[in-house]
Amino acid sequence: MLSNKYIITLMIFGVWMIFFDQNSFVAQRKFTKELNQLEARKKAYAHQNELLKVQSDNLLESFDNLEKLAREKYLMKRDDEDLYLVEVEN
Repeated sequence: MLSNKYIITLMIFGVWMIFFDQNSFVAQRKFTKELNQLEARKKAYAHQNELLKVQSDNLLESFDNLEKLAREKYLMKRDDEDLYLVEVEN
């Protein structure tokens, strides 16, 4: 059977490893949580990247799509056109 010295030493060692060591249980939990958050952000960015690739392909596919984006988003117009902005109040 183990003596009291060994039991106390093992308890101190266990407490040290769980709370105070560089690779403690608390630190590992924190790193795991941070890793999960970063992986979720990576997945979201990959999804956003795919959507942007599809949008880019659609714009480069035809001049009409590019012209539509320029007119709607950037309010561009041809030289022989007039542009009127209508604001709708709710």
